[in-house]
Amino acid sequence: MGINKTSILIFAGLLISISVYAQDKRYIPIGHTKYKDTVLVTHPDTTFEKDIFDVIESVFRESKKPGKVDSVTSKPVISIIPAIGYTLQTGLAGTISGNVIFRLAPDTRISTITINPAYTQNKQVIIPIQSNIWSKNNKYDFIGDFRFYKYPQSSFGLGSNSDRANENPLVYSFFRFHETVLRNITGNFYAGLGYIFDDRWNMYEKGQLNGKTSDYERYGPVSRAISTGITFSGLYDSRDNPINASRGFYTSLQYRDNYTFLGSTTAWRSLIVDVRKYFRFPESSDNVLAFWSYDWLVLNGRPAYLDLPATGHDPSFTTGRGYIQGRFRGAQMVYLESEYRFKITRNGLLGGVAFVNGESFSAAPGTALQTMQPGFGGGLRIKLNKVSKTNIAIDYGFGREGSRGLFINVGEVF
Repeated sequence: MGINKTSILIFAGLLISISVYAQDKRYIPIGHTKYKDTVLVTHPDTTFEKDIFDVIESVFRESKKPGKVDSVTSKPVISIIPAIGYTLQTGLAGTISGNVIFRLAPDTRISTITINPAYTQNKQVIIPIQSNIWSKNNKYDFIGDFRFYKYPQSSFGLGSNSDRANENPLVYSFFRFHETVLRNITGNFYAGLGYIFDDRWNMYEKGQLNGKTSDYERYGPVSRAISTGITFSGLYDSRDNPINASRGFYTSLQYRDNYTFLGSTTAWRSLIVDVRKYFRFPESSDNVLAFWSYDWLVLNGRPAYLDLPATGHDPSFTTGRGYIQGRFRGAQMVYLESEYRFKITRNGLLGGVAFVNGESFSAAPGTALQTMQPGFGGGLRIKLNKVSKTNIAIDYGFGREGSRGLFINVGEVF
């Protein structure tokens, strides 16, 4: 969940981590991956990986020689952060961010489940649950995305040329059920089908704060919109770790077809192309140079206004650091980002990042892409769990027109 301008995060001594794993320090080979899918870390000297809980333990217990990082096994490794945040939009917000990683068998890729529920002072409810479960021998990949929102949010109009002065608070409730099953075709390539169901109800606008007619009103407001249909997906994934990759390549394509006979309010089609590449740079270091392209295109039809691609509405809510969620919206979205990740401490407890991104949106369906809007910034990484390589990501981003904000995640942005 991104926490924007005028934000604070208070961990207040509530950090919790549950790490349950076998004491087997061997590398575990993974199917067809080019890189070993493991989080075992070894060094030629006496420097060992540390996380927050090693530091906490060292305060309350007698110091001892640190051990090596263990591999992920069938026993789950759970990382949880209860926290309190504040924004002008939400007021106080209580959230619990966490993930679970495990393997269903010794020769499978790492499976993950993430959950980030939050409740805000403005009585907003946010409950996202995402899962990526790999079957034995990596034959199948089950990808789930389940969400419930009671989520007032501002829109600023259509296109990347939209004006911040056109802020328009929108109110709606939202439920999502997405489930995709991919089957191994060859090597690191998978393909399969999925079912999607998105339901937004009790939708209405409070009206633009400047009193002008909103793009939401011009587009065609409805009180309820259901989008349901079938997805056709392809995946290529050679990353060494799905939570915090240091090398490898990832490409995902999802073609979505919404059908009225299944209950969709209107028929429309879209395509999402998600491409990521990771390099160690320099090669002999643990530093990483990462690139991300996320393109979200409405191919035909006319989705409801809130079904249109928008800033920060990707599955992980992480596009567009430097801008508030929903700042840009339109029928076509082209997004590019690069990030450099580096160690601050040799034991991996602290790290840093520098990033730059750009996003371009069209307005209503059938219109051309508009100006590319840049964002940039930097951040701190705190090792939450050395077994899963999960970091607490605390970033501060800047955009145009004075846009800026603090963005907090459990795990890397991409």
